[in-house]
Amino acid sequence: MEQHRNGEGSSFVKTYGVYRLVYVEAFERADEAIAREKQLKRWKRDWKIELIERENLEWRDLSDLIV
Repeated sequence: MEQHRNGEGSSFVKTYGVYRLVYVEAFERADEAIAREKQLKRWKRDWKIELIERENLEWRDLSDLIV
């Protein structure tokens, strides 16, 4: 998270200035998390926005929830 905030993350982060965590899901196993991430990447943008706004209407930064 610190790398994202400092603009030191991936090239996507550097290009688009992504620095807030607005949606999070917890998984027991890494393979489950990776499968979910791949699923979400195939979704339309509108679907992703709806998913975020169901839980985080104000799009506030949720990075403080990560321990």
